[in-house]
Amino acid sequence: MTNQEFDIIDELYFVTPYSQLKEQTEYSDDILSENLIRLIQKGWVKVYSSIDIEIAYDEASFQDSFKTYFYLASKKGLLRHNT
Repeated sequence: MTNQEFDIIDELYFVTPYSQLKEQTEYSDDILSENLIRLIQKGWVKVYSSIDIEIAYDEASFQDSFKTYFYLASKKGLLRHNT
């Protein structure tokens, strides 16, 4: 797990809107999107269209919409984060 991935998962113990994630990590949109994609593909982060609606990761539309989503660390991601 990279330092950036660690920092991102550290903010995702609860469903978190992108704007709050960006504010807390202070990473650029490019760095966040790159890391979020990697974390989602590893199964360490889940994507939500709203606070209670999980959606499947769609590579084709993610770049257009990632700023509107909410994120949550998965159990697998939390376990990895805490080891």
